Amino acid sequence: MTKSAEEKDAGKPEARYWLMKSEPDAYGWDDLVAEGEGTWDGVRNHRAANNLRAMKKGDKAFFYHSNEGLEIVGIVTISKPGLKDPTDPDGKWAAVKVKPVKKLKRPVTLKEIKADPALADMELVRQSRLSVAEVRPAEWDYILEMAKR
Repeated sequence: MTKSAEEKDAGKPEARYWLMKSEPDAYGWDDLVAEGEGTWDGVRNHRAANNLRAMKKGDKAFFYHSNEGLEIVGIVTISKPGLKDPTDPDGKWAAVKVKPVKKLKRPVTLKEIKADPALADMELVRQSRLSVAEVRPAEWDYILEMAKR
């Protein structure tokens, strides 16, 4: 007898979702697309670094342009988790590799996110200076719907 897809997936941890901020003039969506795979490094906040350490291969993240734009512009997948940050000589900080999945049909702005009561508890809103934030599955789906409007 074969196992159903649900039974096969029952022991697997659920995929998690994230939001990763980058200044577009330093490393934007188009830079990642041109590169094909990029290293997410240089994070020097303990909460953000712990989020990087929690990432698993196949997790998805929103690519967010900070400083200029202040908007979610695309989706990336975590291609190589658990790396040491190559910019850290002491080896204490975390990094991951990411690959572009797709550009959003329409960017979702921080202003829109903050104005929507359904997203009031989102880590991006509560801890706005955090460069790598967790996104709950319901928030992920909601933002994807916003990008279609």
